Amino acid sequence: MGKIIAIANQKGGVGKTTTAINLAACLALSGHRTLLIDLDPQANATSGTGIGTQQASTYEVLLGQVSMRAAVTATDIENLFVVPGHIRLAGAEVEMASMIGRDKRLVETLRPVAGEYDFTLIDCPPSLGLLTVNALSASDSVLIPVQCEYYALEGVSKLDASIRLVQRYLNPSLEIEGVLLTLYDDRLQLCRRVAEEARRYFGDKVYETIIRRNISLAEAPSFGQPVALYNPGSKGTLNYSSLASEICAA
Repeated sequence: MGKIIAIANQKGGVGKTTTAINLAACLALSGHRTLLIDLDPQANATSGTGIGTQQASTYEVLLGQVSMRAAVTATDIENLFVVPGHIRLAGAEVEMASMIGRDKRLVETLRPVAGEYDFTLIDCPPSLGLLTVNALSASDSVLIPVQCEYYALEGVSKLDASIRLVQRYLNPSLEIEGVLLTLYDDRLQLCRRVAEEARRYFGDKVYETIIRRNISLAEAPSFGQPVALYNPGSKGTLNYSSLASEICAA
């Protein structure tokens, strides 16, 4: 059985979707069959891998209109597959509110196909609502991107509390996969302070790999490509390749 990892942080702009896209791509390029599930209504993980939003999406999957397998879409990278997101997901939480087992919709649809992939990554929306709860309920672990900026750990403590609730009531086996420091700039003392504080708070759960600010990471989504395709020699590619190696070695 492959590993299912939710990539979550209720704060926006922390590099969550960037991590979902580029970690998935690097895992696939290293030979691991990888599925990326886009649960964010903004669907940036979908467009960032070159996939359109015309086909079935996670919205139809969650509402039981199509199967997860029917929504899986191949990408230009061998071994990388995407279940697209869609703006319709913005209303999914309201539509699911009256459903029995609404917090387990994703795990029920994912179970039949999870064994076909070495890694399944779930890009969560920047909130702690029902979509994120579904992702945490379906996952073996959660990867938390933390931007190296002021107030970074304040939001993480709220996510930590939500993870504990999911562990208690929905998914006792859920673990923290790791904490990833993002948007790091060596020139800023603040970045170094946040990194030190994160390591003090999470200990060895903080990855050795740090994602540094890199122009190629910012440019790649506008071309519908992971950075490993857009600029294979960039610092961003090297950083996410290193992260993929860490996760595979764990």
